[in-house]
Amino acid sequence: MRKLVPILILVIGAVAFYVDFVPGAKFAVLSNIDAGLGQTPQTKLGLDLQGGFEIKYHTVDAKGNPVVPASGQMDVIRSIMEQRVNTTGVSEPIVETVGSNEVLVQVPGATDPDAIRNLVGKTGQLSFVLLPPETYGTHSAAGSKPVPDPDTPIDPTLPAQFTGAQLDLGSISAGADTSSGQSLWVVNFAFQGQWAKDFETWSGAHVDDFFAIVLDGNVISAPYLKSQITGGKGQISGSFTADSAKSLATILQYGALPYPVAEESSQDIPATLGASFLHQTLFAGAIGIGLVLIFMLIFYRLPGLVAGLALAYYGVTVLAIFRIIPVTLTLAGIAGFVLSVGMAVDANILIFERTKEELRAGKTLVTGMEAGFNRAWNSIFDSNVSSLITASILYFGGSSTIKGFALVLIIGVATSMFTAVTVSRTLLRLVVHQEWAQRAWLYGVTDEEFQARAMVGRYGRREARGRV
Repeated sequence: MRKLVPILILVIGAVAFYVDFVPGAKFAVLSNIDAGLGQTPQTKLGLDLQGGFEIKYHTVDAKGNPVVPASGQMDVIRSIMEQRVNTTGVSEPIVETVGSNEVLVQVPGATDPDAIRNLVGKTGQLSFVLLPPETYGTHSAAGSKPVPDPDTPIDPTLPAQFTGAQLDLGSISAGADTSSGQSLWVVNFAFQGQWAKDFETWSGAHVDDFFAIVLDGNVISAPYLKSQITGGKGQISGSFTADSAKSLATILQYGALPYPVAEESSQDIPATLGASFLHQTLFAGAIGIGLVLIFMLIFYRLPGLVAGLALAYYGVTVLAIFRIIPVTLTLAGIAGFVLSVGMAVDANILIFERTKEELRAGKTLVTGMEAGFNRAWNSIFDSNVSSLITASILYFGGSSTIKGFALVLIIGVATSMFTAVTVSRTLLRLVVHQEWAQRAWLYGVTDEEFQARAMVGRYGRREARGRV
């Protein structure tokens, strides 16, 4: 197992370097994992550093007139909108209620405002409407009216047989239907409980009839029933792209808004801090990290140099993780990263101080180094787990800005545990066996302390002979 660790370190480092520094690098992005390895990871910046897009909505009634929702409904609308935006891979959106009937949505670095607008602004009222065969005909016989085309309004006098509220939310998904050989995108759905049996019975009674799948009053598609749909499961097909299918699945998964909403205003928003502030922050961070590395070199000598190399490895790896997830970096996120850098250095300090104690206690260099890592591990593990627990509480219970800080801190702390213990330990194992590295001053101890084990050994043998 020990032989595999250097290989693992090299592989992770190579992947991180490729993602961070190779122009046009292609890799997977977890927010859109279906697209595979053909994506270009990018560093995303938040509203305060990059700016973005802002849309304001207000609630309306069925006739389009402004209306004030019942108590608590605005929080429901805000929560559903935020969940919808989060599925697009945008981190740290700001979705907040304004006044008694308005919701403000701010999305950092939005490249397609229309996609955000279509996703967030839809009410999400899904219905399944039978098209009467005496009017619209059947698949085998034409009627007096044509079957409505996609994106056209449905006849409001036609009743809905089933609605989106009866769907099993866990079964809704978007995927490519390869059965036709064309890889068309569809949305899979299923009804829950008794509604699944009712849908099966209803579909069996209307084989060859057309029915419309309607979202917010507009037809998505109007297929005919080829046969009875067993188990209450089906597919919504149409001229879907991958993005539009995923958008519809998202709208259905998180439910319909309790009130319709109308767009009140929209605008691009500038960065509140700007590029110059970002450069100043990065410059200050670089100076701070540089001073830490100088301190480590002066005070810990060779182990300090190893810690510096491990810290550089840590920085490259964390940046790659930020791009692969991806994480939207705000000022709070940068603060979380700097904090995690301090914790990574702190772990190395615990290890190296413990190694000094072991050397002064009379152990050889190799044995003392291993003992230093082993005995410092408990303290490192306890402190880092405590930080992870605190960050997790912030992530699951905080606002979007707090979640961004907590996510960066979680990634940083988890990665620092790997680099401080595994990477530093592997590098020191390679170094301490070199003849040039077996000098006391390289480890911050005196020659007498470095040779203590040999002296203790001789005194121990003499004392043992005296006792005999």
